[in-house]
Amino acid sequence: MATALHNLSDYDFNAVPDASNMIFGIVVAEWNPEITGTLLEGCVATLEKHGALTENIHVKTVPGSFELIYGAHQMTLNDGYDAVIVLGSVIRGETPHFDYICEGVTAGIARLNATSNIPVIYGLLTTNDLQQAKDRAGGKFGNKGDECAVVAIKMAKF
Repeated sequence: MATALHNLSDYDFNAVPDASNMIFGIVVAEWNPEITGTLLEGCVATLEKHGALTENIHVKTVPGSFELIYGAHQMTLNDGYDAVIVLGSVIRGETPHFDYICEGVTAGIARLNATSNIPVIYGLLTTNDLQQAKDRAGGKFGNKGDECAVVAIKMAKF
């Protein structure tokens, strides 16, 4: 969680295992592309910084955040992945749609983690406004994509 006391991009580099022999699947929502594109850039750069080979980072896109569940599920069916990362951004609007999407995606990803042998890393930003999303996608609170990459590497070694 990003706060004034914790930046999403700050971590102990030496505490992260080598990822050179790992294969990662990343599912990215196309909705809010300004945000999800930055999350993806941070995620891929961090995976590569820890040794992951470009050809072992497989990126698929889905139309929106709710579809992240299906995309991640399909990737967990492929035995070749060491971890799957989902990246999306839901920004609160004037209707309850925000609540339904956030709750649905969270429950879906939790269910995948409980039933799959492959860790699925939750990289869904759920913010009240666009500025909060920008702050967590390369802004003053770092990049959630960086954090998700580190979590994926650590969980792949679990």
